[in-house]
Amino acid sequence: MNHTTAQHQIQRLSDALHQVIVGQHEVLHQVVTAVIADGHVLLEGAPGLAKTTLVRSLAQLLSLSFGRVQCTPDLMPSDVVGTMMLFDDQPGRYQLRFAPGPIFASLILVDEINRTTPRTQSALLEAMQEHTVTVAGTTHPLPDPFMVLATQNPIEMEGTYPLPEAQRDRFLYHIIVPFPNVDDLMEIARREATAFHTVLQACFTADTLAQVRQIAQQILVAEHILAYASMLVLATHPNDSRAPAMVRDGVRYGASPRAVQSLIRTAQVEALRAGRLQVDVVDIQRVALPVLRHRLVLRREAFLANASADSIVALVLAAVPIP
Repeated sequence: MNHTTAQHQIQRLSDALHQVIVGQHEVLHQVVTAVIADGHVLLEGAPGLAKTTLVRSLAQLLSLSFGRVQCTPDLMPSDVVGTMMLFDDQPGRYQLRFAPGPIFASLILVDEINRTTPRTQSALLEAMQEHTVTVAGTTHPLPDPFMVLATQNPIEMEGTYPLPEAQRDRFLYHIIVPFPNVDDLMEIARREATAFHTVLQACFTADTLAQVRQIAQQILVAEHILAYASMLVLATHPNDSRAPAMVRDGVRYGASPRAVQSLIRTAQVEALRAGRLQVDVVDIQRVALPVLRHRLVLRREAFLANASADSIVALVLAAVPIP
């Protein structure tokens, strides 16, 4: 597979998703980029914005096994990763074996991840980072590829458990799903009135996905691009000389080293999608917001000044000189 073929394959996947999801062009673009960059995604949006439909459709188009975890306050870690159980193989003879949980699939939807306790949230840490699960001292490998798409509802705060920094840092992208505009709502209503139904056909296989990812990793990244991405991450730290005043006053902790890795990986995919063989500054700037917004820990001063993580990332982009 060459670069042109990989670019066309990515466009086919994007076009197929647009047949199912009305509007949300930037959301779909970012999700596809994250898939090719081999990263986990946190989708944040109000109920009814087709987040679950998006993930199910993605699994079908990629020909990947699909698993779903519906998070509730009483969800236990064993409900996610699995547990040891007694099996009656022969009458009167029992054997203790591992019963895999729903996480043993290639594409996992973790619905309303902030509704489950930190104990259960932490069950995902090893899976997301190492692609393994350890139960009763035995490590079990997860399928390859493996990707988590988690959703969270930003409206209801009662009975929720905010994700800890270590958990959020595992996500490659934090994507905000906006409410549809009037044209998109009319199209949704039109499809409902006409019983519109789209039959999805897989346009990827696991092997094709692996090849496209390999092509993306071959996109060249010059030294000045590496320096620019590094300076962006450093500028999110309040003790850095490049940090804007709002970062120094309103940010407690800046982005981790995983952020610079994520910037480079996703920028390579953006360059491939644009038909270029080398990452440009515009690629880094395009992926900066979904890569950095969830990695900033804000102080109370930021909230008092009505500053959000998005506005702070915009200030960082403006403050760091373009090479």
